[in-house]
Amino acid sequence: MIPYGSFIFFFLIGILLLPTIVLGLLGKSSKIYNMLVSIVVLAVIFGNSKTGAISIILFTIFQIVLIKGYHHYRKERNNTVVFCMMVILAILPLVLVKVLPLLGLNHVFGFLGVSYITFKSVQIVIETRDGMMKKQTLPIGELIYFLLFFPTVSSGPIDRWRRFEKDVNKTFSKEEYKELLYLGINSIFRGFLYKFILAFLIYNKILVYLPDHATYIHSPFWANVAYMYTYSFYLFFDFAGYSAFAIGVSYLMGVKTPENFNMPFISKNIKDFWNRWHMSLSFWFRDYVYMRFVFWMTKKKWIKNRYTVSNIGYFLLFFIMGVWHGLEWHFIIYGLYQAALIIGYDFFDRWNRKHKLWPKNKFTHVVSVFITFNFICFGFYIFSGQLFK
Repeated sequence: MIPYGSFIFFFLIGILLLPTIVLGLLGKSSKIYNMLVSIVVLAVIFGNSKTGAISIILFTIFQIVLIKGYHHYRKERNNTVVFCMMVILAILPLVLVKVLPLLGLNHVFGFLGVSYITFKSVQIVIETRDGMMKKQTLPIGELIYFLLFFPTVSSGPIDRWRRFEKDVNKTFSKEEYKELLYLGINSIFRGFLYKFILAFLIYNKILVYLPDHATYIHSPFWANVAYMYTYSFYLFFDFAGYSAFAIGVSYLMGVKTPENFNMPFISKNIKDFWNRWHMSLSFWFRDYVYMRFVFWMTKKKWIKNRYTVSNIGYFLLFFIMGVWHGLEWHFIIYGLYQAALIIGYDFFDRWNRKHKLWPKNKFTHVVSVFITFNFICFGFYIFSGQLFK
């Protein structure tokens, strides 16, 4: 069963979370019960596929052994080679999922949500390396709960371990849980509006007819332009709707999963866009790819110009992000396109601070939003693969 893909799924979790809601309204903890609910829902999601169930069990055991082993090692030692090996091992199953099908080979870790669980595991390993978790015991039960937290297991948002653990071990007062319940229900209904109404209508009433079956648009060029904008809105409402469901259900379970979207189409520049679009993913790549690379290059002093280091970091960041989406050419080009945009904007921003030819006022803000919106939509047009058809 696909998470949030049918009303049966919502009916199931509604029934299962009734005791959670009752306990929350009484000001009592539902941690143990929520862990059991997560197991039940995961069994429903992966139970129809024996291969998928075995894959997620083996993958979780592998990641837990990795995390616990490195956490124990880090208490006494801090070898860079060992750390790099741990990170490589953590991402290895994801790499195999992406690469082996291209070689016509099967893999054991091909289940829904493997990417997002991998991101969580890598995050714990990196923060363990940084010494942020030396005093923590990292209980196996809570680690499994974090990695396999069912509301976000398939497509995020990507939470952080220390923030998640704090919520899980907190007993909310009646008033605090009432606020969570209100926010959670509100988020779920927003998800229904986005995914099952707006995204559904955009796709079935407009997008399926573009660009190849555009009855009233005779020019292929304008049919593709219409497809570009329509697909952009569809992608937002579909994904933002899913994220709203995941966040809403998380809130009902007493976990304040971070937001994933913040009105991205009113971004004033491309950097602002990536602070608003799929935020948990973009912040993860920023913190654990871009910042790590810049820090490493600065420390090594192989390239002294900090702007060159930053630009290489942006290129690396978005190239990896493009490859993560898939090894098809349109995903890779989409990543390079985003890198070019953000490097270009960074150059323009520094140039403008020196020459002050683009002032900051209401008019320039509106123009900036309009320009950024069109660049964003063209990026999604590349992402869709339609440009190469």
